[in-house]
Amino acid sequence: MITMTVIAIDGPAASGKSTIGRMLAEALGYLFLDTGFMYRAVTLAALQQGVDILDETAVTTLARSLDIDVQAITGHGDGRHYTALLNGKDVTWELRTPQVDANVSQVSGYLGVRQEMVRRQRAFGRRGHVVMVGRDIGTVVMTDAPLKLYVTASPEERAQRRWRDRQTQGHQADYETILADVIRRDKFDSSREHSPMRPAADAVVIDTTGRPPQVIVDEILAQVSVINAR
Repeated sequence: MITMTVIAIDGPAASGKSTIGRMLAEALGYLFLDTGFMYRAVTLAALQQGVDILDETAVTTLARSLDIDVQAITGHGDGRHYTALLNGKDVTWELRTPQVDANVSQVSGYLGVRQEMVRRQRAFGRRGHVVMVGRDIGTVVMTDAPLKLYVTASPEERAQRRWRDRQTQGHQADYETILADVIRRDKFDSSREHSPMRPAADAVVIDTTGRPPQVIVDEILAQVSVINAR
């Protein structure tokens, strides 16, 4: 019998992978780890400290010095799914600002930054019983995960989701601008030199366009049961 210890979920921005990952973790009683918050935390720190985003050496040095952690929700009723800490400070919502969105792909493309974040992510994975979400979990971080998923959706639907999120958070948002950014980021993430975004060879590809998250989660739970029964 296989004991499911890690579920790896990859996919582009606003594909629904975080929502599905969170619901899946809750159903299984697992830790939910959205690894993208780590790259966002490095990006936020660089912006706050005036580090040039285009200076790979400086950004990498900064990434290695940061205290980045995630905690389960405690006492918050603001819609968050976890609490992200940067050097001990709650930055959960600061990580979702348009300025961070515009720069995180550049930061996450740096080899030294990725190596440092992958090291930290694998440490989380070794604890077991974790649903880990990102862009290279199945291909780089946890290549031996018993179940790998690649969650995607049409660029138009993902832009609509991001637009609604921005509206909810009180940010000014233009749908066409967001759609262009979604397409730009997809191209950047899938063509970058280090750890390009793509499905693992043995990943199950799931298109969430027009599909309720609970239906998808139920399908995944059925796969988990099959794997555990082997």
